[in-house]
Amino acid sequence: MVRIVLAAMTLLMANAAIAQEPSPAEARAIAKEATIYGLPLVDNYRVQYSYFVDRNNPDFKAPWNTVNNVGRVFTPADKAIQTPNSDTPYSQLGADLRAEPLVISVPEVETARYYSLQFVDMYTFNFAYVGSRATGNGAANFLLAGPRWNGEEPEGIKAVIRSETDFDFVQYRTQLFDAGDIDNVKKVQAGYKVQPLSQFLGQPAPAAPLPIEFIKPLSPEQQRTSPEFFNILNFVLQFCPTHPSETGLMVRFARLGIGAGKKFDFNAMSPDLQKAVQEGMAEAWKEFAEFKATQIDTGKRPASEGFGAREFMKNDYMARKAAAALGIYGNSKEEALYPAYFIDAGAEKLEGAHSYRLSFTLDQLPPVNSFWSLTVYDLPASLLYDNAIDRYLINSPMLPGLKRDADGKITLYLQHESPGKDLEANWLPIPAGPFWATLRLYWPKPEALDGRWTQPPLERVK
Repeated sequence: MVRIVLAAMTLLMANAAIAQEPSPAEARAIAKEATIYGLPLVDNYRVQYSYFVDRNNPDFKAPWNTVNNVGRVFTPADKAIQTPNSDTPYSQLGADLRAEPLVISVPEVETARYYSLQFVDMYTFNFAYVGSRATGNGAANFLLAGPRWNGEEPEGIKAVIRSETDFDFVQYRTQLFDAGDIDNVKKVQAGYKVQPLSQFLGQPAPAAPLPIEFIKPLSPEQQRTSPEFFNILNFVLQFCPTHPSETGLMVRFARLGIGAGKKFDFNAMSPDLQKAVQEGMAEAWKEFAEFKATQIDTGKRPASEGFGAREFMKNDYMARKAAAALGIYGNSKEEALYPAYFIDAGAEKLEGAHSYRLSFTLDQLPPVNSFWSLTVYDLPASLLYDNAIDRYLINSPMLPGLKRDADGKITLYLQHESPGKDLEANWLPIPAGPFWATLRLYWPKPEALDGRWTQPPLERVK
């Protein structure tokens, strides 16, 4: 009885604290914290809205619970996702798990071909993988279940994959060896199947969930300054049962009207509170810029630390925000590593006015079980750079066609203009203005994961 009374008193005190209007200083701090926390959820919603909700959007893929296969690699025309790869034709699945789980089936894939299914929840946590590294290349069925499902694993299922959110994004990647290989990729993609559990079992479907009126997302630019950011965050959070580690965080956010299904009424706030909210959002982005400059650009915090399961991330919200802002839906490091180049060997930012060289000895090539690539991205959008030769990357399948230096090294030429006809096989065009580049190591070997291998420096040509 004493415990019940104490719990009731605690709840009343929390509700009283929420009811009392926060001071401008507190509002600023909450807005800053909620911006850092919420950016991945809000930007994830922007992408999923364009992919699975808005049929008039040029990036629309398919309705929920339907696999969409893209029988080509991504190009500069694909603008919904920052830093897309151009190595592996994508397939996408937007999973609505409110009514029942989904059975996701994969075909047998030849051993030499890498493929993966990356399971991303609404927080942008990579909570599971299927594919070459994680489960092998054999045919299998997997059950994807949401947080409210309490059923038993049926026969014919290799594994149950549990998500803590009602909606998920499943990103499929299927390796393309070269341009002539695209029909083989399409055959693999045709074997990707998804069906509701009831259909898999031959049973009647459960009652359909209530329809959702999806709210319009903000653009990436608007997400930086618009107070509507918090209403979108509130909308998303209603499909994300609160994790025990974030109960106190949600109580704090509620002081400013931020939380699952709440109404963030910016217009009803006093001018002082409105100013505090806007200052808090600006401070969050300023802190992100400092984090990027001092931690990511310098290599102190690899970009891969922002991608992973909740257990790996340990509520490091700035790392998660940076990962979403710079390259949402990046893989967990055991699936792919992303050694990045934001600055050159002299610690200067990368600019197309200069030319750069990246050299590998044969024993220094990125150590992978599958393949590696180097891709260039235009700034500030972080999209593939549209260039005259339509080359967005150089990867390991291209090694036989690359020119060797006299000493046996392989040098890649990153520059705006051609390095000359005899070196064009090794040329990766860069934009005239600012850019960045990243290596991708798919299924990295232990020496890449434990630091025994490090990326070579990107040298500016003097």
